[in-house]
Amino acid sequence: MVGLSVHVLFDCESMAPVLLFVLTIASILLILTLISQIFKTQNSNLPPGKTGWPVLGETLAFTSSPEKFVHDRMNMHSSDIFKTCIAGERMAVLCGPSANKFIFSNETKLFNPWWPRSVSQALLFAKNAGKISSFLEEDHSFLKLDSMQNYVPIMDSMAKDHVDTKWSNFDEVKVHPLAKEFTFALACRIFINCGNPNRVRDLMVPFFAVAEGIMSAPVNFPGTPFRGAVKGGKIIKQRLLEIINERKMEIAEKGIVNLGFQDLLSMLLVSSLEDGKFFSPEEIANKIIGYLIASFYTTSTAITFVLNHLAEYPHVYDKVLEEQVEIAKSKEAGEMLKWADVQKMKYTWNAVCESMRLEPPAQGAFKEVLTDFNFAGFNIPKGWKVLWTVHSTNKNPNYFADPEKFDPSRFEGTGPRPFAFVPFGGGPRMCAGKEYARIEILVFVRNVVTRFRMKKANPNEKIMHNPEPFPTEGLRICLQSHGKC
Repeated sequence: MVGLSVHVLFDCESMAPVLLFVLTIASILLILTLISQIFKTQNSNLPPGKTGWPVLGETLAFTSSPEKFVHDRMNMHSSDIFKTCIAGERMAVLCGPSANKFIFSNETKLFNPWWPRSVSQALLFAKNAGKISSFLEEDHSFLKLDSMQNYVPIMDSMAKDHVDTKWSNFDEVKVHPLAKEFTFALACRIFINCGNPNRVRDLMVPFFAVAEGIMSAPVNFPGTPFRGAVKGGKIIKQRLLEIINERKMEIAEKGIVNLGFQDLLSMLLVSSLEDGKFFSPEEIANKIIGYLIASFYTTSTAITFVLNHLAEYPHVYDKVLEEQVEIAKSKEAGEMLKWADVQKMKYTWNAVCESMRLEPPAQGAFKEVLTDFNFAGFNIPKGWKVLWTVHSTNKNPNYFADPEKFDPSRFEGTGPRPFAFVPFGGGPRMCAGKEYARIEILVFVRNVVTRFRMKKANPNEKIMHNPEPFPTEGLRICLQSHGKC
C-alpha cells in the first residue's frame, strides 16, 4: 500500500506542470472568447450605415453635397444616427436636437475636438498640431464682450473703406470673393494688427488655396487640391514666423504698453503657460492660423448668402434698410458705429439667422470619442469620430414650418426649438468667435444695404459645396446707389 501511495503521489507531482499548462491555456482561451463575444456584441450593435470606398470612404459624397448626404442617410438608415467613413475615419453622425444636446452636454466627458488629418498636414506645425480647436478655446479672453466693443468702430471703418473702393464705382460686383477679401483683411487687422495691403495679400492668396483643399482627399500629387493646400500652408507658416519674430523684436525694443493696439499676437507673445514657459513661435503660429481660418472662411460665406437672400427678397431688404436708417438717425454724420448700435440690429440679425439656416456657412463639427458610449440604442466605440450636423435640423419640417421659405420672423420671440438651430455649436466648446462673427456680418451688411439696392445678375446662378456652399459665379450682384434711385 505504501508503494502504491508513493507511486500515485509521484504521478500527481509529475502531472502538475501539465495540468497547470492546460489550465492556463484554457483560461486564456476563455478570456479571448469572452473578449471576442464582447467585441462582437459591441460591433453588432453599431449604428446602421455604410462606409463607402476604401480609404476615401464617403468623403466625396459628403463634401460635394452635405445636405443631400445627411438627408439621404437619415431616410435610409435612421433619423437619429448613422455610420459612415469621412476623411479616412470611422464616424457616427448624430442627428436632431436631442443629438445636439447630447454632444454639447458631454463635450469634456465623451469628446475631444477633432480635425481631419488633411487640416493639420496642410496648415499646422507638427508640435501641438492636434490642438487647433483647444487653442481657440484657451484664448476666449481676447474675444470677450469688453474686447468686442472696442472692435466695432474698427470693423465699421474697414467696411466703409472696402465698400468705397471695391463696390461704389461699379454697377456689378462678385460678392463672394469680395466678402472673403474683406473678412480676411479684417482678421489680419484684429488678430495680428497687420494693415499693410501687400502683406495681407501675401497671406491671403495661400490661405485661399488652403481653404479650397483642406477637406479634399489627402492625395499629395501635383495638380491635386490637397497639394495646393500643402504648398499654401508652407508659405503661410513661413510668413507668419517672420511676422512673429518682428513683433518679438518690437516688444523687446518698445515694451508691450507702447505698441498701441493690443492684438492677439502681442497677447500670446507675453502670455506664459501654467509651467511658466512661454509659447514657442510655432505654437503661436498654430494659434494664429486657427483664428484666421475660423474668422474669415465661414463668415465670408455667411455674408455672401445674406446679401444673396436680401437681393432675392426685396420685402426683407426693405425692412432691414428701415431698421438701419433708424439707427443712422441717432448718429452724427460720419460717426462710426458703436456697440449699442449693433445691439439695435434685431431684424437684420433675424434675416442673417434665416439665411444661415437655409445655406449654413458651417456644416457642423467633428469630435473624437474618448470612451465607449451608447446613443439611440447603438454603441459608439472609443476612437471613432462623431459628426454633429446642422443639416439634420435646419430644413426639417418638424422644427421649422415651411422649411424652404425665407422667413426671418421665425426667429422672433423665443425663436426655434432649443438645439434645433445651432450655427455656432453649443456647450462649453461653443464657437469662441460667435460674437465676433455676429458683429462683423451685421456691420458689413449695414454698409452695403445703406448704400445700394441689389439685384441678382443671374437669378439662376447655381450653388455648389466644398463642403461649404459657394455660388458658382461668385454671386454677381447688380448695384444701384440710393443716390440714383
